[in-house]
Amino acid sequence: MPNSPNPKRDTLSISQLNRQAKRLLEGNFPSVWVEGEISNLSRPSSGHWYFSLKDNSAQVRCAMFRSSNARLRFQVEAGQQVMARAKLSLYEARGDYQLIVEHMEPAGDGALAKAFEALKNKLQAEGLFDNDSKQALPEQPKSIAVVTSATGAAIRDILTVLARRFPSIKVTIFPTAVQGQNAAQEIARAINTANGLHEAGKREFDLILTGRGGGSMEDLWAFNEEVVARAIYQSGLPVVSAVGHEVDFTIADFVADIRAPTPSAAAELISPDGQEMMASFMGFEQLLTRQMLLTLDNNKQQLGWLQSRLRHPGSRLQEHSQRLDELEMRLLNGWKNQSHQQKLGLQLLGSRLQQQTPGHKIQQLKLASAGLYQRLEKQVQRLLEQQQQRLKNSMQLLDAVSPLATLDRGYAIVSDDEGQVITDAGDLSQGQTITTRFAKGTVKSKVS
Repeated sequence: MPNSPNPKRDTLSISQLNRQAKRLLEGNFPSVWVEGEISNLSRPSSGHWYFSLKDNSAQVRCAMFRSSNARLRFQVEAGQQVMARAKLSLYEARGDYQLIVEHMEPAGDGALAKAFEALKNKLQAEGLFDNDSKQALPEQPKSIAVVTSATGAAIRDILTVLARRFPSIKVTIFPTAVQGQNAAQEIARAINTANGLHEAGKREFDLILTGRGGGSMEDLWAFNEEVVARAIYQSGLPVVSAVGHEVDFTIADFVADIRAPTPSAAAELISPDGQEMMASFMGFEQLLTRQMLLTLDNNKQQLGWLQSRLRHPGSRLQEHSQRLDELEMRLLNGWKNQSHQQKLGLQLLGSRLQQQTPGHKIQQLKLASAGLYQRLEKQVQRLLEQQQQRLKNSMQLLDAVSPLATLDRGYAIVSDDEGQVITDAGDLSQGQTITTRFAKGTVKSKVS
């Protein structure tokens, strides 16, 4: 069979080919780490980054979208050696093989990160991070030691905040390098020096503040050195660590008694709010003023009451003088009374002696005899009067029960010839003679 001039073949469009290639790359290389130098860096207005990573003999195109590059903590520049975590992909429109970079860090940060984790685990196992060993900060520090660069932004931020919040805090700066080869040794030496001066009594410090401004992991590495960590742990003074920005963490932060997110925040943390304290003091001043006025008013009232009770010394002297006069008069009267009593006693004794003479006795007996005679006469007279009164009473009683007394009241007594009293008219007979006696006189009559 002769060959067909247009045999049927399985053909792919360019789009299909690129799409299959893209799927193949993304399916077999989900995520890789690569290291290289940045070149051809482009930052369009969309916020996405486009660049190449190269080494001595090859290069690969890269894309880092805005959602990923916004999370980077260092400044990316062309010519910079970096390590990138990326996914392999293919840009279908041009068929370009490329890397979609998800994360990037300066070359060497990977090694630094491993060293950081290793030292962190070591010191944590030794107990340098334990909360039990951490010291509390004083509420109102009077003097602080600041271990940082004397020319950096950190010290300016610290001094600005302290001057605004509580300018009376005394600040002693121990200038050190905060990055570079000898920075860690200088920082540790400064911390030890501040403690030594405090312990020797040469300088008084309430705490130590150490830190610096933000930077890359390499820039902050001095605060990840073991010598700095041990100096902080061995410090007798409380240590506040303020290294980098809020997202930066160093070994010094874990060991320090307090970690502040920034140097400015550290200054805020260790210093009281002067304005707030002033407002409190003003409130206390007003309260104290009111209390003092109330106390003064109470004391004034009490003083007035005491003054009303307090007498002038002249008045008290007059009172004592009057009292002395009174006592003198009582003494004279007592002496006079005593003399009079003694005189009366002598007179009584004389009278009693006079009463014991025979003539006096006879006179007394005569007087007693005359008194008895008079008493006898009075007694006889009284007896006679009593007998007369009794006789009179008996006569009155006899008269009261006598028939004659009844006749005096208008009644009459009827009797027969024999003198028997007739009390019943039925006892009479016709022609019988009866005698009727009146109070005055009698009448004889016949019953008809």
